Amino acid sequence: MSDDDDFMQDSDQEQYDFEYEDDDEQETGDVDVENKYYNAKQMKVDNPEEAITEFLGLPALEQEKGDWGFKGLKQAIKLEFKLGQYDKAVEHYRELLTYVKSAVTRNYSEKSINNMLDFIEKGSDDQRAYKCMEQFYSQTLDSFQSTNNERLWLKTNIKLARLWLDRKDYTHLVRKVRELHKACQKDDGTDDPSKGTYSLEVYALEIQMYADTRNNKRLKALYQRALKVRSAVPHPKIMGIIRESGGKMHMSEENWKEAQIDFFESFRNYDEAGSLQRIQVLKYLVLTTMLMGSDINPFDSQETKPYKNDPRISAMTDLVDAYQRNDIHRYESILQKNKDVLEDPFIAENIDEVTRSMRTKAVLKLIAPYTRFTLGFIAKQLQISENEVQDIVGFLIVDKKLRGKIDQANGSVEIESNPDADRTQAMQEWTSAMQSLWRTVLNEAEGFKADDSSVMLGGTAASGFPSSLVDFEGLKQNGGRGPNGWSKSRGGQKRRGGRAQLGSVK
Repeated sequence: MSDDDDFMQDSDQEQYDFEYEDDDEQETGDVDVENKYYNAKQMKVDNPEEAITEFLGLPALEQEKGDWGFKGLKQAIKLEFKLGQYDKAVEHYRELLTYVKSAVTRNYSEKSINNMLDFIEKGSDDQRAYKCMEQFYSQTLDSFQSTNNERLWLKTNIKLARLWLDRKDYTHLVRKVRELHKACQKDDGTDDPSKGTYSLEVYALEIQMYADTRNNKRLKALYQRALKVRSAVPHPKIMGIIRESGGKMHMSEENWKEAQIDFFESFRNYDEAGSLQRIQVLKYLVLTTMLMGSDINPFDSQETKPYKNDPRISAMTDLVDAYQRNDIHRYESILQKNKDVLEDPFIAENIDEVTRSMRTKAVLKLIAPYTRFTLGFIAKQLQISENEVQDIVGFLIVDKKLRGKIDQANGSVEIESNPDADRTQAMQEWTSAMQSLWRTVLNEAEGFKADDSSVMLGGTAASGFPSSLVDFEGLKQNGGRGPNGWSKSRGGQKRRGGRAQLGSVK
């Protein structure tokens, strides 16, 4: 081997050793960064301030922006927001967004930013937190608009619109909803089928806004449009929101049947999404069942049966049971013991109608054997005020369910009873029913067809019927003549155009 060969061999060995040492140092550096990250995570609970310092030190350990620096900033921002260090959280979030363009993949960055915004949204419980969240949304929109990430831009705008809905800032919300509707349309103004899911989310926000402001006209139009969207595969929670708002709209119109359908569909969607709102909507479903006066138990269905014994719904379960049994005392007792049921404004607004219906039935049942009673007696039996009893009795009289007079001076009620009038009215109704049946059979049906060969001089009617059975026109009362004091007048049977005609009963 020549000296040149030895030289070349030594050079190769040196080069090889040098490259090997570089790789080892890089791997060791990654391990150190990783260890620092996980050590900081262990300090999050006991020493959050020190954990923030450790997380913020991770980006400096990387020569180029990478995953560990991105992860460290995420953890630091969450801790800062949780500790109320909102200005620092906004500053570090701005730094985090610089990693999105090149340091991490698009899908990973989009998922991380969405999770970050969800975390911020759930943790915002005061004015400073809301202001910080608005800055997060604003920076996110600026960042992703410049990178043409339309999907995340839409999601962030929807989150921002939801924030304004929660704060009841309808002025900003209306402008944002218009902007989102335009973004979900084609150039010609028609809905873009590829953005149907986002369109439904925008509809849900707008429907909630009109439900809160009680603008039922706009709410009904939007509700119908939302149900006609077929190009979307929406999250079940979105459909739960739309159906819940539709149910409340129908309730305000006293359309109990449609409200029941919507609340049931809303419950199914919330249940599928795992949303806790399913319990509240199930209460609305029970309330609607009582307002309908239905004897069907809402917990008999396969979807609702598992919640029948749920302690969160037990009060409503007992209420519907008492309602269907017409047990006013148990119904009132349940309401007294479960004041939390009335904490929901929607239930509190509509339960009065159920209570009034229960009390009305109880009053009718209680006064049935009496012709005269005092308001104080009914009030004592039902444990309500005399004014309420007077209102209920007045309603029954106006609605003609009770014939009577209220003596306000003495606080008594006298029931008008007239058996002869009742009997006469019943006879009149029976007579009207018989006349209606007769007209139907003889005027609208084929009648009795007469054949010339079958009509006999002796007065026999068509098809072999004797005239004494066919002719009602000639019947008249004549005491002592004929069977049962009835006789047949002459000329009772009439014949015209080959058809026997019967007169009316006199």
